[in-house]
Amino acid sequence: MTAPTPIRGYTASKDQLLARLRRVEGQVRGIEKMVDDDRYCIDVLTQISAIQAALDKVALGLLDGHARHCLHEGAAEGRADEMATEMMAAVGRLMKRG
Repeated sequence: MTAPTPIRGYTASKDQLLARLRRVEGQVRGIEKMVDDDRYCIDVLTQISAIQAALDKVALGLLDGHARHCLHEGAAEGRADEMATEMMAAVGRLMKRG
């Protein structure tokens, strides 16, 4: 007997999340082709920036789901501070770039 799939903060928007990630995957393949075709550097960098923005949207959606579902659930279990600390560490990692 298999264990039931856990409900995550993003479960309700999972299909949208997966669709967005597939688009990002396609964009990455597009950049690979651009480099293979020796396209202009700034054009490649522009596409990289678009991918970063798309991934930021994915991350914000995940954080929203986490805050609305997981933190709420954690608070009910008496783990609100622990989960808030964990989420803020994740936000900190997301904000560190370059």
